[in-house]
Amino acid sequence: MDPQDFKEQARAQILGAAAGQRALEIRGGGSKRWYGQEVQGELLDTRGYSGVIDYEPTELVITARCGTPLGEIESLLAQHQQMLAFEPPHFGSSATLGGMLASGLSGPSRQAVGALRDFVLGTVLMDGKGDVLHFGGQVMKNVAGYDVSRLLAGSLGTLGLILEASLKVLPRPLAVNSRRFAMTQAEAIRSLNQWGGQPLPLSASCWHDGMLTIRLAGAEAAVRAAQHKLGGEAVMDAEQFWQALREQTHSFFASVAGGKALWRLSLPSIAEPLPLAGATLIEWGGAQRWLLADDSPALDAATIRAAASAVGGHATLYRGGDKSVGVFQPLAPAVAQIHRRLKAGFDPAGIFNRGRMYPDF
Repeated sequence: MDPQDFKEQARAQILGAAAGQRALEIRGGGSKRWYGQEVQGELLDTRGYSGVIDYEPTELVITARCGTPLGEIESLLAQHQQMLAFEPPHFGSSATLGGMLASGLSGPSRQAVGALRDFVLGTVLMDGKGDVLHFGGQVMKNVAGYDVSRLLAGSLGTLGLILEASLKVLPRPLAVNSRRFAMTQAEAIRSLNQWGGQPLPLSASCWHDGMLTIRLAGAEAAVRAAQHKLGGEAVMDAEQFWQALREQTHSFFASVAGGKALWRLSLPSIAEPLPLAGATLIEWGGAQRWLLADDSPALDAATIRAAASAVGGHATLYRGGDKSVGVFQPLAPAVAQIHRRLKAGFDPAGIFNRGRMYPDF
């Protein structure tokens, strides 16, 4: 579809929905449609607005339209030995740039390079009045409106239709090596925090079922030195292992297909193992902990969230389970008021992805 035609059609649909107080579901490939509260509203399909607008490898910046397949972007970057360093999960071949940004999800390397929002340089948004708003820019030195661009990361489309985004990209590491160690959960958390305070090229980590797996990435000399210092066993299927972790095809996540509740706990990396029954997998140096909650009345949403809050973290019902308990941690009253004001400013009629983050939002 011609880009201008798409924008005109989208504007007409948005204005019509606002006039009739009808909800709109902004959706690309739908690969992350399960994330958040139940979706509602008529479809505003973004896949017609596709294509890379600008990519200059020497500038380490790519700009593309919202409906551009994520696989297409990563394939283009790979031709120049570059990548989206935060390793966004696809969860299917239909994943798009807009869905990636709206979901705000990052992969295994988040502990080393930062989150998706840290790589967003600029965005173009169509708001609830049909106006096209520009935030940030296409170069790393331009930080005007940067906070608004970052705000869209993880907003689940509740603030408007993300039309375009400019992202910082990075070169692929020259050397990569993965090592594995037999450790208890407590030992793994302590080790990861000790290593995190040292000049080691640690780019990803995963503890599960008594085994800690780490990935070293960077200059060849640095990787060799770290490998010699840390020891451990070589991981033969390393690339497949980290890919499975990124896309949640790792065996740990298999129970989710049967409807079991998968909780994502965001905690201080130094937090000791929580007293919660269920299988656990730990990423991001101890800061992200996945919990497959046992089907026990004593292990309800309030208990899980209280345990996370007690150590300075929060809990998200990521997948499966009963969403009536609320997918995301309830907001403090002052923070909730800020969210409502932002929603009213960008989407005064409340039509975009209504209730996707919180039932009353």
